[in-house]
Amino acid sequence: MAWKLINQSTGVLFVFLGFSEYPNLQVPLFIMFLIIYTITVLENLGVILVIRINAKLHTPMYFFLSHLSFIDLSYTTVIAPKLLDLLITEDRSISLKGCIAQFFFACACVVTQTFILAVMAYDRFVAICNPLLYRVAMSQRLCGLLVTGTYLWGSLCATTLTYFLLGLSYCRSVTINHFCCEYSAILSAACSDSSFSQMAILLICMFNETCSLLIIIVSYVVIFITVIKIPTKGALQKALSTCAPHLTAISFCHGIILLLYCALKSKGSLLLVKIVTVFYSMVVPMLNPLMYSLRNKEIKETVKKLIHIKFVSHSL
Repeated sequence: MAWKLINQSTGVLFVFLGFSEYPNLQVPLFIMFLIIYTITVLENLGVILVIRINAKLHTPMYFFLSHLSFIDLSYTTVIAPKLLDLLITEDRSISLKGCIAQFFFACACVVTQTFILAVMAYDRFVAICNPLLYRVAMSQRLCGLLVTGTYLWGSLCATTLTYFLLGLSYCRSVTINHFCCEYSAILSAACSDSSFSQMAILLICMFNETCSLLIIIVSYVVIFITVIKIPTKGALQKALSTCAPHLTAISFCHGIILLLYCALKSKGSLLLVKIVTVFYSMVVPMLNPLMYSLRNKEIKETVKKLIHIKFVSHSL
């Protein structure tokens, strides 16, 4: 056998290619990604802070939004530092333990995000279809249970897939044409049979996508049917305006996941896979706070007050 099978605890190294095929773009890419990452961190921390400060925002919708911001912040922080490091250092290697750890946290964030978006769709369904019972139906206890459930399920899925990865044997040194420890990239470095692990990721992805999308689709179908029956002029437009940021976030999340795992499988699409992964892990977490904040009067008013208070305190 060309590759020597070794125990996974004895110094396996993965070498990422990243964007090394474009040496002249390393510095510009580093600057661009650093700016995006910085903006993402500030935006998501800002959303969490604003929601905590303003008592008017202590509602189920903003409670879920704060957790979405936390997940976005966590996910981009799992991916971005290593990507930035690859662009400015010659050492492009990562240990097996480091790679497995990155995969675990990234997987937990992605799964949790998909179900947080589903929970937010259910929240919009209750708010629009049963407005008089909204406070009772979406109690603080239920909201806490829903969020806790999404985190636990994300952690369980990540733990299960990580367990399958740890059961494989890996070659001593493998070059991976990527910049992060994505599941299929790790499997490509395995020297033992990975068919069971491939089946596991397929089944878990299918289950998660089916369940989360089913909740979202059913919620919005009922919302649409309810709204078109309302005789009030402009009710449909108001409902669509309220749900537009959430629908956009859903489109980004599920559209990119389906694109990565269903469409982009050929070797000729590896560059596109990396670009789409950058968009999903860095650009989308940067856009989500903007989408939810630009049309939100309460958030904009709170931000203006904070800026005004800071300006006044500096001028005194």
